[in-house]
Amino acid sequence: MQRLIDNFTRLLAYTNLSKKRYLFQQINWKHRLIGITGPRGTGKTTLLLQHIKEEKLGSAALYVSLDNIYFSQNTLVDLAHQFYIDGGTHLFLDEVHRYPNWAIEIKNLYDSYPDLYIVFTGSSILEIYKVQADLSRRSVMYALRGLSFREFLYFEDIITLPPFPLEEILDKHTELASEIVTKVKILPAFHNYLQYGYYPFYKEGKDIYYDRLSGIVNTILENDLPSIVNLQYATILKMKRLLTHVATLVPYTPNINDLSGLIETDRKSLLSYLQYLDRAELLLQLYSGKRKLSELTKPSKLYMENTNLLFALSHNTQSGTLRETFFANQMVYRHELTIPSEGDFMADNTCLFEVGGKGKSFKQIRNIPNSYIAYDDMEIGLGNKIPLWIFGLQY
Repeated sequence: MQRLIDNFTRLLAYTNLSKKRYLFQQINWKHRLIGITGPRGTGKTTLLLQHIKEEKLGSAALYVSLDNIYFSQNTLVDLAHQFYIDGGTHLFLDEVHRYPNWAIEIKNLYDSYPDLYIVFTGSSILEIYKVQADLSRRSVMYALRGLSFREFLYFEDIITLPPFPLEEILDKHTELASEIVTKVKILPAFHNYLQYGYYPFYKEGKDIYYDRLSGIVNTILENDLPSIVNLQYATILKMKRLLTHVATLVPYTPNINDLSGLIETDRKSLLSYLQYLDRAELLLQLYSGKRKLSELTKPSKLYMENTNLLFALSHNTQSGTLRETFFANQMVYRHELTIPSEGDFMADNTCLFEVGGKGKSFKQIRNIPNSYIAYDDMEIGLGNKIPLWIFGLQY
């Protein structure tokens, strides 16, 4: 156990408090059991360490990653018991999905130690409401996404802005954009964000960013997914082929038979693979209508989850693909996004959007109420013509 404490102490010493993710202030840390899910590389570990350091919890806190070799010979229950009798009050558990029976043991800890505070993190693939132990009633869950464009501007010390809800963007985008562009050169920053600004570890070196991102994708597919879903190695290889194939394409309506043939599998398996990749936040599936009918409903359109993945996996930098991928990625966190019969996207079954360059015509959706065009390479818009970058200020 001492080695775990020493490792935690080293990590805490190197934790910087100067930049915090959007979720940091949203979490109610007073709850006894908190869960934070999200894809690899988005800063869940840093979030925990920053909280411990800022609150000066000292020896009352312990951070451990459950993929540590320590747990090959010891149980979480035994660790928590020793920590508790030594005076510990706040236990932070990282990578819980890498530990067998994590949900049952955390439930037991919650029930057995009424004055012990537990925060755990896990992959975005986790579905807490489906695990054996009934943690959904006990835990307060949060999800951490990659950096928004707004956060990227903050991390780069370009400008600090509050998040703007979609309603305010639609109503006041001209005033908002006019004020911002008088202070900063927004379009160069936006183009940088599309290339490398989604995962916070870009700050550790842009020259190795894509290699690290490719490594994270491999870790998700080869380690995280199999720890949650029973997958054969042959299946993992098929999912890799599927992901890299989608990365090379413009966003499109998938032909399930063609994709099944490409990776040599049946329709049901293919749709399951798409679901896994979507839950891992590597792909984004969008559907027509209000929502998908079941896990095996064919998506209306497939996107990579963010633009950085496009650069890392395929160098697919076609402007149209980048535009739509960015818009979908920034919108889907706060809004239900569907594929309409006219236009590119429908938000909350209320607002219709076309996404395009400066030459994009309004003709196709001109007579549709609450319709807008998100224009790329535009600093300031007017009326229903809105600059694309400003949709990245929502969280």
